[in-house]
Amino acid sequence: MNQHDFLIALVVFLIAAVVAVPLARRSGLGAVLGYLLAGAAIGPFALRLVTNVESILHFSEFGVVLMMFVIGLELEPRKLWALRRSIFGYGGAQLAACALLIGVVAALAGAPWPVALVAGLGLALSSTAIALATLTERNLFGTPAGTASFGILLFQDIAAIPMIALLPLLAAESAADAGGTAGWLAAGKAVAVIGAVVAGGRYLVRPALRFIARTDMREMFTAFALLLVVGIALMMDAVGLSMALGTFVAGVLLADSEYRHALEADLEPFKGLLLGLFFMAVGMSIDFAVLASSPWRVLGLVAAFVVGKTAVLALLARYFSIARGQRLLFALLISQGGEFAFVVFGVAGTAGLLPRGTEALLVLVVALSMVATPLLLLAYDRLVAPHVGALSKRPDDKITPQDNPVLIAGFGRFGQIIGRLLYAQGIGVTVLDHDPDQIEFLRQYGFKIFYGDATRIDLLEAAGIAKARILVVAIDGMDDSLQLIDRVRERFPQLQIYARARHVSHIYQLKDRGVQLFEREMFEGSLMLGRRVLEGLGFDPAEARNVALRFRRHNIQAIDRFYPHYTDQKKLVSLARQARDELQEMFRQDREQRRQREEADWS
Repeated sequence: MNQHDFLIALVVFLIAAVVAVPLARRSGLGAVLGYLLAGAAIGPFALRLVTNVESILHFSEFGVVLMMFVIGLELEPRKLWALRRSIFGYGGAQLAACALLIGVVAALAGAPWPVALVAGLGLALSSTAIALATLTERNLFGTPAGTASFGILLFQDIAAIPMIALLPLLAAESAADAGGTAGWLAAGKAVAVIGAVVAGGRYLVRPALRFIARTDMREMFTAFALLLVVGIALMMDAVGLSMALGTFVAGVLLADSEYRHALEADLEPFKGLLLGLFFMAVGMSIDFAVLASSPWRVLGLVAAFVVGKTAVLALLARYFSIARGQRLLFALLISQGGEFAFVVFGVAGTAGLLPRGTEALLVLVVALSMVATPLLLLAYDRLVAPHVGALSKRPDDKITPQDNPVLIAGFGRFGQIIGRLLYAQGIGVTVLDHDPDQIEFLRQYGFKIFYGDATRIDLLEAAGIAKARILVVAIDGMDDSLQLIDRVRERFPQLQIYARARHVSHIYQLKDRGVQLFEREMFEGSLMLGRRVLEGLGFDPAEARNVALRFRRHNIQAIDRFYPHYTDQKKLVSLARQARDELQEMFRQDREQRRQREEADWS
């Protein structure tokens, strides 16, 4: 490809991505599906704007390599050790169960046993790129489903290495010389390279990063980060090992380095672009000629593969400590075929284990299963998730009559501080909250806490609101808190209400309801941290405190002045400008007084 052709291909890729991905995101389809559709449109089997799919696919796999390196940077060795159960236990069980099911079904359908074995092993692998991108997009890494998915994907990357290496043993022409010196030599090289990666990451890379950082040249740090990843990838590829696994190990070794965040920031743009290119290359690899020649056969195989793999994963999820409501989501996340399946089928085809037609068909099934995953997740969000949430919601507790002086509605971070403070003083508190796990935990420490909708007046009455002196409204949602206050004001007009205010607009609506005792979340904490910042800049602690108190007083006065006019946007803007000018003048006077005191001290 000459320079002109390269630039044209680059323009085509960028236009396709810029057009398709935002449209897909706005339509609720997700960025991954947008890349896949863009690749299918410009590929050799549609508009034919780009035809050299295989070379682009190999190049774009570097995006997966970068992604695994960045993920490794997030996992210190001790954290990785803590995941050993999900990696080897869950990963081994998933790979064995899916490979066995697919292989048996293929054999029963009449496939020769080598074909059935290759199909089972290849299709049991899942897409690291799609699954991890989806986990990141949905912020699921911290959930049991996310942890199990990550462990399984990492085990698959590890298992793909011996899987690919041992495939030639199944071919009759390779059986004679499969063992012997060559095999031992390859194994020795692999061990040596892994040892070099571990030793280099621990003893050589950190001093080099320190030296590069001292040059204070950001572009050199970026260049070294890319050199590190590319070098490790080439070393692993040279001995037939997974490039992604090698860079992941290197990332783990650097996870506790002081340069971890700088490496992440420098590699993030390259990772995102190359992952997008990888998804587009997968879309380009969809052979519409094979699909058009036997559409129902292909679609039937894709459906059978995805449904069967999803069923196995959902069944296994019961033993993977995954909550019932997340089991189907977990199964769908890794129900597709994976990047390594392309490699497995390619090696098997070269070794004569797969006929060319079968290889093309399996590659197409994997590619279409990757396209299906975002669509299935979208269907899950719209059709299944609402019902799962409704079914998993536990009924409200039956509350026995309570007579504590304080009732707290909502026991998140805000409500907990209030409750713990009162509890430490021996003051009886009754709590209503909707987080069942939180409730069971706090009950162990003597809190009278009940599960239920705090806006229901019958639950409030059972919780003793008629005998309570104070109701603390600490609910997260602003609308729910206002609804609760409206109902309580109507039924118990004399009850004192202390409320959590999310922002100034919420304060105004509380004041509309006659609530004068409220606290704006984060305001006091932010003000206190601002004092600490001033002290860190050299301000005298007493002066920093006075500055913060003046700012607090001015802010509260401004809220009281704005409140009568908060529905009049024009008047509100005018008052806001006036308040800003007053604050600036107040601090100007403070600075002038400080300057005069300093001059007096020097004279």
